[in-house]
Amino acid sequence: MPYGFSFDLSEISKSFFRELARVSQERKLHKKLGVRARYLAEKFRLQEITGLDVPNALQLVEDLIDVHMRNLSERENFVKTKKRALFLPHCARKYMDSRCQAQFDAEIPSYTCARCSPDCLVNQANTLGENKGYDVYILPGGSCIPEILRKSNYDGVVGVSCSQELKLGGEYLKHVGLAGQAVPLLKNGCAKTTFSIGNLEKTL
Repeated sequence: MPYGFSFDLSEISKSFFRELARVSQERKLHKKLGVRARYLAEKFRLQEITGLDVPNALQLVEDLIDVHMRNLSERENFVKTKKRALFLPHCARKYMDSRCQAQFDAEIPSYTCARCSPDCLVNQANTLGENKGYDVYILPGGSCIPEILRKSNYDGVVGVSCSQELKLGGEYLKHVGLAGQAVPLLKNGCAKTTFSIGNLEKTL
């Protein structure tokens, strides 16, 4: 878990994320990021709802804004790509034990979804990605991505993860010259993490 703290934004108003997108589009955002992050944290009662202390709440908001900014700046290049990969976090599976019938292939490395639970978020996202022509990977960690990208000739990538890891992934994609889009987790942790399937569909 990249963050040293846990968060759950699933109870936050959707207007919080709309406001994030609006703020992300403002010019010279980098000069007033701290002020804006504090404003958003206070406006949407982030500390009260999530239980995060001030520094962690601000870090989370700043990272979410950074992810939105990168999505906006990369969108034009991304829509021109043809061969795309979707990276999903294995920790968003409904079950993290033997009830999940996904098989792990260490050579890829990725899980292959067995579609055993229709209400599993990873199953839904996997189906969505495949229907849109993506190669889908269900990863045990972000460290698997460079190995996968070295083996395949993708020109576009969509990743689902916590915003801190998405920031690191965005820097890596920039380094290797790939266009990417990111979908941040609404709830982090080592299991039962969540993300917006609607946001993913829109991003794909």
